[in-house]
Amino acid sequence: MTGNLSLKNAWYVDDDSEMIQAIRLMLKMLGYDTRSFFDARLAAKALLNGERPDILILDINMPAVTGIDMLEFVRRSQDWNHIPIVMLSSEVTDVQVDEAMGLGADGYVFKPVMIDELEKVIKKAFEKRNQHSE
Repeated sequence: MTGNLSLKNAWYVDDDSEMIQAIRLMLKMLGYDTRSFFDARLAAKALLNGERPDILILDINMPAVTGIDMLEFVRRSQDWNHIPIVMLSSEVTDVQVDEAMGLGADGYVFKPVMIDELEKVIKKAFEKRNQHSE
């Protein structure tokens, strides 16, 4: 990804193993090291253990802990509030999009995801989060 060469670590949280493989491949093609989680609780545990991604990509519809739950968890912490977050889902209503953006999501992508769309949303998410930190 041009312009963000120092930002290399992307975490993706989704309960769909096929989608994880597809997004992981796209992220690698965009120059990211990736880490994927089948459960948001595992990503939260990694954060609590001191690990930090440069960007989080969260599926909205997951069992137990949803992407919205994870978004709220991250945005409540001073330690992680700077991390750009992109939401991703196939079954999204305007209410869900509005809720995610209102809670601090930096971008939104609908499944099926195309690599150029993912790259554009990630770039905008970094730009938006950088504006918040200035």
